[in-house]
Amino acid sequence: MYRVGSEYLLKKLRSRVLILDGAMGTMLQQKGLSGNSEEFNLTNPDAILDIHRAYISAGADIIESNTFSANRISQTEYGLQDRAGEMALAGASLARKAADEAGRQVLVAGSMGPTSKSLTLSSDLNRPAWRPYSFDEMADAYGEQAAAMIKGGVDFFQIETAFDALNTKAAVYAIRRISPDIPIIVSVSVSDASGRSLTGQTLEAYFTAVRHAGLSAFGLNCSQGAAGLLPLIKDIDSWCDVPVICYPNAGLPNQMGGYDQKPEEMASEAVHFDGLVNILGGCCGTTPEHIASLPNLSPRPLAQPWNTLRVSGLEAYEIDTQKRNFTLIGERTNVAGSRKFAKLIAAGEWDEALGIAAGQIEGGASIIDINMDDAMLDGPSSMETFVRMLQNDPAVARAALMIDSSNWDCILAGLKNSQGKCIVNSISLKDGEETFLRKAREIHALGAAMVVMAFDEEGQATTYQRKVDICARCYRLLTGAGIPPQDIIFDVNVLSVGTGIPEHDRYGIDFIEAVRWIKANLPGVYTSGGVSNLSFAFRGNNPVRSALHAVFLYHAIQAGLDMAIVNPGMLQLYD
Repeated sequence: MYRVGSEYLLKKLRSRVLILDGAMGTMLQQKGLSGNSEEFNLTNPDAILDIHRAYISAGADIIESNTFSANRISQTEYGLQDRAGEMALAGASLARKAADEAGRQVLVAGSMGPTSKSLTLSSDLNRPAWRPYSFDEMADAYGEQAAAMIKGGVDFFQIETAFDALNTKAAVYAIRRISPDIPIIVSVSVSDASGRSLTGQTLEAYFTAVRHAGLSAFGLNCSQGAAGLLPLIKDIDSWCDVPVICYPNAGLPNQMGGYDQKPEEMASEAVHFDGLVNILGGCCGTTPEHIASLPNLSPRPLAQPWNTLRVSGLEAYEIDTQKRNFTLIGERTNVAGSRKFAKLIAAGEWDEALGIAAGQIEGGASIIDINMDDAMLDGPSSMETFVRMLQNDPAVARAALMIDSSNWDCILAGLKNSQGKCIVNSISLKDGEETFLRKAREIHALGAAMVVMAFDEEGQATTYQRKVDICARCYRLLTGAGIPPQDIIFDVNVLSVGTGIPEHDRYGIDFIEAVRWIKANLPGVYTSGGVSNLSFAFRGNNPVRSALHAVFLYHAIQAGLDMAIVNPGMLQLYD
């Protein structure tokens, strides 16, 4: 019996292309078995074992457990939800048995399908904010499945035929609650040749949303034949920093829904994956004969790991300090900063509120700040509804989201309803180190970066020295807890100037100098600030406020400011 960790699997993938098995459903149909495939783990285990053995005989290095739909949500369609865990355990155990008797090392991948439900998109046109399941309900279903499969002996998890990154985030969230180190592979099924998922995400945006799980491989399955997936695999190769997996169908389906591509035809197409993949196998329509025909390829070289902050909505966005691409974060979808937006949310005018978000993106914002902190609103409910509505609107959903709140439940509502990689604004040491780290770990587990305020148990930092001291302490705590530096964004408090109070005279300069110190002394991190705070003393005088912001940003960017929350429409050019 074998057990592998991420480092061992990475070593294997570096040495050669591992061969994955082929379709379970195709082989069951050849045996005259149809219906609920996972139920056969309980009612016809010998058939499942025979299929595993056939793929091992064909040369498979990895066999997948027959557990694709062995979760409570999928099994509800058969009325067998209470037996889902039993199916998962049996499926994993059968694959483990077949692998252990192979006489050579064969790894067991625990297959986890996406369910037929989407957390991102509504299936009811009349209720765009409605979802059949919540993130937590889906995570619980995946958690039950994962725990049973670990008990059954899987070596790693293979989240496959994935079409919704939010579903995938629920799966990896569930797995990591059970095991922080078991390897995880994610394989996406695209909806068309453009390479977008069913929910509209590009593959790079999808990867960005789930990369936090520490993936052992990422790639594609199902969708099309090898020739159809080749351009998409080349795209993945250009940016993916983990090994790549691909297991295509046996060509495109015929008019009857079957697959006609012969093993030798699939093999002739697969040769073009040389140097592009680390795991190669087959999906719908493939058999042991297809797997036996796969060519011996050179593995894809391992890429350098990402060291920049990357976020995503439907599309990915990289904030690269070397390129100095200063990032604008749209501020008008904030009930505290926009009276118009606040009134629309209070009135339930969601479409009009989405129009404000679209306007921020048209004005140059790559990220939009969403805040529902108002005493007259149910913040978590409003956040959930707005983010869900937003996911259905491609014009807005393409941007990444900054989930902005002082209410922890509101932050969770935003993160658990966004398919992309978000930024949380914000956490701080206000309530002590234990609470700070608990929140940071949960934000990371949900796939988000985080803004860290220069605020500690003694209050908000207003002087240069307090700002840098707090940030240095936070950096040490967060990196020690496993938070990547590029997912840390320090906000050292933009405070109001021009108030007439002498103690406030250095607020702008101290912010700029603290940013300069952070960029020189805390490697890998980013900096941000809420620019509107600077000019609160001049409320009502927009020309002065706009000019003040332009001058401030010019000098702050020179010092290393990476992003700012600002109304793009109020900025002036300044040299």
